Amino acid sequence: MEPVFVTSTETLGGRIKQRYSDFIVEEVLTDGRICKVEKFDKGFTERPEIEKMNVPPSDGKEQLLLDLEKINQDTNFVFARLARGLNVSKTRIGYAGLKDKRGISCQRISLYRPDPKRIEHFGFRGIELRNPEWSDKRIELGELKGNNFTITIRGIEKNEEEAGKIISEFAEQAKSGLPNFFGNQRFGGKREITHKVGRLLLDKKFEEAVMLYLVETYPEEKEELRNARINLAKTKNFSEALKEFPAADARGELAMLNHLCNSPTDFAGAFGKLPKKMRYLFVHAYQSFIFNKIIQERLCQFGEKGLEKIDGDEMIEGEPAALLPGFESKFAEGKAEEIERKILAEEGVDFRNFKVGGMGELSSKGSRKSIVLRPENFKLIEVGTDEFNEGKRFAKVSFFLSKGNYATTVMRELLKEEVF
Repeated sequence: MEPVFVTSTETLGGRIKQRYSDFIVEEVLTDGRICKVEKFDKGFTERPEIEKMNVPPSDGKEQLLLDLEKINQDTNFVFARLARGLNVSKTRIGYAGLKDKRGISCQRISLYRPDPKRIEHFGFRGIELRNPEWSDKRIELGELKGNNFTITIRGIEKNEEEAGKIISEFAEQAKSGLPNFFGNQRFGGKREITHKVGRLLLDKKFEEAVMLYLVETYPEEKEELRNARINLAKTKNFSEALKEFPAADARGELAMLNHLCNSPTDFAGAFGKLPKKMRYLFVHAYQSFIFNKIIQERLCQFGEKGLEKIDGDEMIEGEPAALLPGFESKFAEGKAEEIERKILAEEGVDFRNFKVGGMGELSSKGSRKSIVLRPENFKLIEVGTDEFNEGKRFAKVSFFLSKGNYATTVMRELLKEEVF
């Protein structure tokens, strides 16, 4: 389907995430406290001196809460580094949500009964821990209010006045609601395979799913990793691939390949070598893909009124809610049901597909989610000359999104193009 946009503002153009400091995410806790980015958004000479962290006495409490600030680091990679550096299992680390890799983020995490001395001496490039506090409670997934975003758009060809006018008009129109699409990072970013693997897993096509995960590439992928994928697709030689895949960029792939070297036909077992929290993401990505298609279909049929209530809609907090299908799902009614059935028929799936025996993490009961996204406190901070793109402008904006929603979805609508 062709992209559909609901705001009438002119195309802004430009790109996000050209520099790591262009995309800043600050977690907002359930009590309203903000985990502030304080270090990596500054130049090397401007960064504050690292103060030695002193962990207070635990007073019998078992969970140590910390602010975690990171730059250009995958969240799971950071947790692996923490586990290794603190000599604890990754299962002892609690967190409310995953944060974007390409950017700077700060979030609250919990550690179960860590060694305070190891915490105080922990150090790794691009990671900082601070603000220790003991608690009786572990931080669980979803225990956040949302995230504050500060995003710099670069390479804008409009002049400063034009860019400012477009963004100001967009901020006003966005108050009426934007399509609540899942962002491309939900589907694996530029590689865009997570939902495709999820679809194969629902049909228990483990070999196809594993091989797709291992060999699918994209033009901008790092050359060493891309070549390793291409070679594996040609030879299906797992032993050679184990030598070729770079350890720094392919931890999941190497775990699978190591298993396949010993058991070349056990693809279900190979998939099981991925961390459990990662395995469940594949089917969730496929649910999200269907959800996006439902919104897209509504917009194609009704234009911007597709975000308003139509015949048969189920509602969540006063907003229409589309299907995230699962084995306990039920269709809406009326016109909304017609659209949901149309998309599932196009995909060739029904609710029973989402019950996967033998791998509980691949099964999903299903749910619904609002199709309307309303960014809060959308502000234009600054428009100016872009020193990194000659003859062009930059614009810096900020806004808040409640949990489970994507800043790239807002940027997609502003830039009038897909963003990653």
